[in-house]
Amino acid sequence: MADILTMGVDLGSTTSKCVILRNGADTLSSAIAQAGAGTGGPARAVAEALDKAGLTRPEITAVTATGYGRNTFAGADFVVSELSCHAAGAHAVFPEARTVIDIGGQDAKVLRTGPSGTLENFIMNDKCAAGTGRFLDVMARVLELDVSELAQYDARAESAVTISSTCTVFAKSEVISQLAGGVDLCALIAGIHASVAVRTASLVKRLGLVPPLAMTGGVAQNAGVVRALEKELGQPISVSPIAQLNGAYGAALYAWKKLGKDD
Repeated sequence: MADILTMGVDLGSTTSKCVILRNGADTLSSAIAQAGAGTGGPARAVAEALDKAGLTRPEITAVTATGYGRNTFAGADFVVSELSCHAAGAHAVFPEARTVIDIGGQDAKVLRTGPSGTLENFIMNDKCAAGTGRFLDVMARVLELDVSELAQYDARAESAVTISSTCTVFAKSEVISQLAGGVDLCALIAGIHASVAVRTASLVKRLGLVPPLAMTGGVAQNAGVVRALEKELGQPISVSPIAQLNGAYGAALYAWKKLGKDD
């Protein structure tokens, strides 16, 4: 029997992700392009994933597009909300999780999932950059660091500086003022992470905290934010090993199920 190959493409606001699955189980390849919807990022992510797997587009049985720019992706067999795809992807990795936190480049989402991984409820912040990956990018530039370096500074912090501003613009000014005052860099970064955690925790509490908790999205790769969020919520959080690819993974699973191949 021939293998069934499905592809999930997540067209985010800042990055594009692609995952190729074989028979709904084996991940053949994945790719992330640092450019989102409306750019050449989606095409680059797809081309890279196909190249890694040694495949051509006609060999893919079905494609699901999801994410911010899903309706602009040509050639998709299915178009699905990123909420449903993130729920499906997280459930496949953490079947017991009932609350899924996803912090991406431009928004933060909290999902409630049922025992079968279906999306039962959600809440999101997509109106303000504070509490998102964009917020961390802005702060990293102010500190003249790469965003990937923030967690290692946080790990050395003995305390956390309070960032009182809830707006990215004002928080940026506050961080600049703290730097000028000679505050400890590690404590400042811990404070930045705590600020993200407070905003995200408020979403979780508004939806209603139901453990176990899992976290996906690019920001889940920042251990400092995860620690701050665990402290704020008083609950352990399982971090997906495919955090940034979770939406694309869920999209590829969706294609598999729509083909009627899921037992």
